[in-house]
Amino acid sequence: MFVESLKCIECGREYAPNAIVYTCEACGGLLDVTYDYSRLEASKLLEIWSRRPLSVWKYQELLPADSSRKVSLGEGGTGLHRCSRLASKLGVKELYVKNEGENPTGSFKDRGMTIGVTKAVELGAKATACASTGNTSASLAAYSAKAGLPCLVIVPSGKIARGKLVQAVAHGAKVLAIKGSFDDALKEVRKLCEKRGLYLLNSVNPFRLEGQKTLAYEVCEQLGRRVPDRIVLPVGNAGNISAIWKGFKELRELGITRETPKMMGVQAEGAAPFAHMILQNLDKLTPLDKPETVASAIRIGAPVNWSKAKAAVVESKGGVTVVSDEEIVDAQRELARLEGLFVEPASAASIAGLVKMLEQGVISRDETIVCVATGHGLKDPDIVVRFYEEPFEVESSRVEEVVGRVLGCG
Repeated sequence: MFVESLKCIECGREYAPNAIVYTCEACGGLLDVTYDYSRLEASKLLEIWSRRPLSVWKYQELLPADSSRKVSLGEGGTGLHRCSRLASKLGVKELYVKNEGENPTGSFKDRGMTIGVTKAVELGAKATACASTGNTSASLAAYSAKAGLPCLVIVPSGKIARGKLVQAVAHGAKVLAIKGSFDDALKEVRKLCEKRGLYLLNSVNPFRLEGQKTLAYEVCEQLGRRVPDRIVLPVGNAGNISAIWKGFKELRELGITRETPKMMGVQAEGAAPFAHMILQNLDKLTPLDKPETVASAIRIGAPVNWSKAKAAVVESKGGVTVVSDEEIVDAQRELARLEGLFVEPASAASIAGLVKMLEQGVISRDETIVCVATGHGLKDPDIVVRFYEEPFEVESSRVEEVVGRVLGCG
C-alpha cells in the first residue's frame, strides 16, 4: 500500500493511516486518504492492472486496505452499457449507463464496503454499524457476514424500501428502526460507535469512499482509456460524487489520462439541500428537516459529505439539477423499456437529471455522457406497483383477442 495519512480537508491536520477516526478531532472536518503518488509509475500500474480481471481489487495499489486479507464478494466490474435507443430519443451522441445494480448486493455500496469491512478486520473491530436508507444496510450486512462480524443497522422507521431491508435481515444484521429521518439515525449510530467501540461504516468513513472511487477507473478502462465529458449521478449523502471525482483526479495525477469529466449531481425536489446550496451559490449547506421523495436511497436532508461534493462540482466545472418524483419514475420506465435496464428510482434520477440538463442547454448533445445507476430496480419494487400499469385480467377464452389488441398485431 502507498497510503500516507488521513488528512482533514478543512484544517489540514493529519492522522496515522490506521487511526480509527472518522472526522477531524480538531475542527470536525471530513478526512481524506492521502497517497504517495510519486512511488507509483503509470506504465507499471497499467501493466500490472492488465493482468487482473475488472473488479474493485484490481486497483489495489490505490486502495488503503490489505488485499491479502480482503473481504470480497466479487464486487466491481459492472457493465458500462451503451444506450443507443435512449440516446437516439434524447438526441445524444454517446450515452452510457454504468449499472451498479450488477454488484453482489445490488448497489454501488459494495465497492466501498469491501474496503471498509476489510479495514474493520485489519483494525481488529469486534462489530460494525451503520445508519441507512437501505442500500448501505444491505451491503454492510452481507460483508459483515462474510467477515464473521456482528452488524448493527439503524434505519428510519417506515422510510426504507422492503427490498433493501430484507437483505439486511437475511444476512443477520440486528436492525433497529427509529422514529425520525436518516439523519436522526446517523446521529444515533455515531454516538453508539463512539461509546461502544463499533466500527462505523457510513460514508463519513474515509476508507469506505476509497472503494467507491474505483468506478472512475473502470469507466476509463471500459471506454478504452478515454474520459467521458460528463458523469451524471444521483446525490444523497454526497459521498459517491466526491469519491468518483477523486478517482478521475488520481488518473490524471498519475499521467494515465489528461482530462477529467464534469461531475453533474442530481437530487429529488423533496430532498435537495445540496443542489439548492450549489444553485444559490451558498458557502454552506442548510439541512432539510423532513426530506421526502419516492427515491428512498437519496431521501437525505443533511448529507455529511456535502463539502467534498461541493469541491467535486466546483473543481470539475460541473453542476447540479433538481428533478421531480414524476420525472424520476418516467426516467425509470424509459430506461427499462428502451434499454432493458431496471434500476431503482434513485438511480433513475441520473437519467431524469440528464433529460432536464439537455433541455436547459447545460449539457451539449454531442458530448460523451455516463449516467451512474446506483442500484437495481428490485431494491424498491413497491414503486412499480404504485406507479405502473396493472396486469391485464381476462378470461382464458379471450386471451388471443386481447393479446392481438394489446400488442397491436392483430
